[in-house]
Amino acid sequence: MSVPAGSRIPADLLIHNALVLTLNDRDEIFRPGAVAIQGDRIVWVGPDASWPSRIEPRERLDVKGGLVMPGLINAHTHAAMTCFRGLADDLPLIVWLTEHIFPAEKKITAESVHWGTLLACAEMILGGTTTFCDMYLFEAEVAKAAHEAGMRALVGEVLYDFPSPNYGPPEQGLAYTRELIRTWEGNQLISVAIEPHGVYTCSPELLRACGEIAVRFNVPMIIHLSESDDEVRQVKERYGSTPVGHLEKLGFLTPHLIADHCVVLTEEDKRLLAERRVRVAHNPESNMKLANGVAPVPDLLALGVTVGLGTDGCASNNNLDMFAEMDTVAKLHKVRRLDPTVMDARTVVHLATKGSARVLGLETQVGTLEPGRKADLISLDLNQPHLTPMYNVYSHLVYAASAADVTHTVINGRVVMRDRQVLTLDVDRVMAEVRMIAKKIRP
Repeated sequence: MSVPAGSRIPADLLIHNALVLTLNDRDEIFRPGAVAIQGDRIVWVGPDASWPSRIEPRERLDVKGGLVMPGLINAHTHAAMTCFRGLADDLPLIVWLTEHIFPAEKKITAESVHWGTLLACAEMILGGTTTFCDMYLFEAEVAKAAHEAGMRALVGEVLYDFPSPNYGPPEQGLAYTRELIRTWEGNQLISVAIEPHGVYTCSPELLRACGEIAVRFNVPMIIHLSESDDEVRQVKERYGSTPVGHLEKLGFLTPHLIADHCVVLTEEDKRLLAERRVRVAHNPESNMKLANGVAPVPDLLALGVTVGLGTDGCASNNNLDMFAEMDTVAKLHKVRRLDPTVMDARTVVHLATKGSARVLGLETQVGTLEPGRKADLISLDLNQPHLTPMYNVYSHLVYAASAADVTHTVINGRVVMRDRQVLTLDVDRVMAEVRMIAKKIRP
């Protein structure tokens, strides 16, 4: 937004008395600084001393010297799996999926997905996440719940060769997705992707049908890819290629594709992902917990692959805490490489904000604090023993801060949490409903 010199800028909300971390291309930091919001967008960011002569705010929010930064962006999760938190731990991926998660999912309903997603939204809002990308069942309910909570979300119904407890046979899943896209077209907060589960659960025919929808509606295609050695072995036995190579043969390695996990990759796989401009969502804690390995993210970044950060679902993590995920990703790759300089704190903060925004195709809307961008931002209380002193803000965010330090969350210009109180949801009721659902899943 360009404002003539000397002009006064109207604003619905001014957030001030803050250390403002913009993450813009100049990596500007204002100490102290302020952010002005009009409607759903940021209209001004600058030094705190400058706003009295420039901004006419309707409401002011004094964050008392706290940190203000872009909201965190969870590039991959299964929100309603909050209902399965701790249900089946310490198991291999295939056993976890086929013997526990898939059977449990036969018991879920649209109602349980709705309440489970509301619980996830409450957890994410409290933890400073403003946008999430979801793959699950009954995604119409996920979209409704996210919208009710005031969160930004990219959602998609999981598709596979076998019948779904939601839509039945795969062809009906495709129809469900098309209707989901039409329903939410043009919405301020919710967008839709086509989401086949994986190459080992989706036939080439189903993948082709998904690809046609992605092209027709110009939406992303999202898939779990090369998550484990077992997956790679199965795909090689069935198709004679790695999962990445299989998608290359089918013509699906394109900038439309978002690949979740990408843990087990050959050098050729990495090259293909980079050359085809596939976007990758990295989920280190889930990969660690399921003992699937460590995704070669430093290699992918060096090759120019766009990488974002996600938590995966609560059945395999078991939380939606992006601060914990940042801490993990930084340390995991250091010990993997025996190199303390790998995945430095600044890079990791960028992964959880700008990187995830690029993965989801939202980089022109969110991920930075600058005029014209959507007003998705959070504040943290820095006046705490574990955050004192502070020499480097990036290091503090990755190695010292926690989800509990978030004080305010603003999404699309709306304050959805103020002073640790979620304003869009009755959190106590949501927790009570999910406890009742858990009794039905495991009586």
